[in-house]
Amino acid sequence: MSDPSVTTDYSARDSRIAINTFTTVLRRPQVPHEVFATYWRDVHGPLCSRIPGLGWYVQMHLDRAQDAHLWPAIDGIAPFDDYVLDGGVEIGFASAADQEIFNAACPILFADEQNMFAATVAYALPQGSRTLVDRIANPVPNGGESIDRLHVHFGIGDTDAAGFAGFMTQFAETLAADPAVLKLRLHLPERYDNADPAPPAPDVAHTVPPEREQVAILEFAFETPMTRRRFFASDRFTATIDGQKAHIGHVAAFAVSGVYTYVRDGELTVAGLRGSRPAQLIERLGAANQVQDDVRKLLLTGAL
Repeated sequence: MSDPSVTTDYSARDSRIAINTFTTVLRRPQVPHEVFATYWRDVHGPLCSRIPGLGWYVQMHLDRAQDAHLWPAIDGIAPFDDYVLDGGVEIGFASAADQEIFNAACPILFADEQNMFAATVAYALPQGSRTLVDRIANPVPNGGESIDRLHVHFGIGDTDAAGFAGFMTQFAETLAADPAVLKLRLHLPERYDNADPAPPAPDVAHTVPPEREQVAILEFAFETPMTRRRFFASDRFTATIDGQKAHIGHVAAFAVSGVYTYVRDGELTVAGLRGSRPAQLIERLGAANQVQDDVRKLLLTGAL
């Protein structure tokens, strides 16, 4: 469980990741959700974690059963049509050279996507993403939490790409200054190109409609849903509504059911080494022997 702090801002720790991608994922409808979530966490997750070059790997699972107040409805900003997701993924790198190493080894990973994903769309962030505030002490969450997390996806409105990016940056900075916001991370990816689908995983869909080609994504955390609801009614938020109408065309909000960290600063977490659920068991039982260097070496190399 995370430990929200009212005084310490840990956002600087994310700056080590210079380049990343944000990938939206949709499960295959024939795969039951619990099977999908387990496979993603404990089979696909450790496989991805071992790809060389990786500096950062976080799965964020989304809950389709959302509450009614995830994001305020604003006149003139339409919901994305038929937009359902089961998760989001951040994969990041300390350098472009590390990203090239990862990309060269990725066919082994992409071959696994068809087992659980119906669609994945990797938005490129060659300049990285930006954490504006993070008052959550735990740098490697692995599970559901008592705090209230959500992702909000925005599509460009009646403005150009530069105007959209400028507004979204100012918008994020304004909201992050509010003490009710425990965490706010901004993703401003390049425009997605259906002619160059990413990731190139076989038998998985990788195309988006025009309104989802140029997007921005905000990751929020609040102490509780009630805190979130009061924040939306605040003067700080309502003062941004005219700007939202001028620059945003579409919006969709998704509730986060769990955050699972597999690689941080180029190092495997216990979840990355063993799988998310085994890591939870190790933590719960205080099995310190399972995280010692000799065990890690055995599991990674097959030798002591």
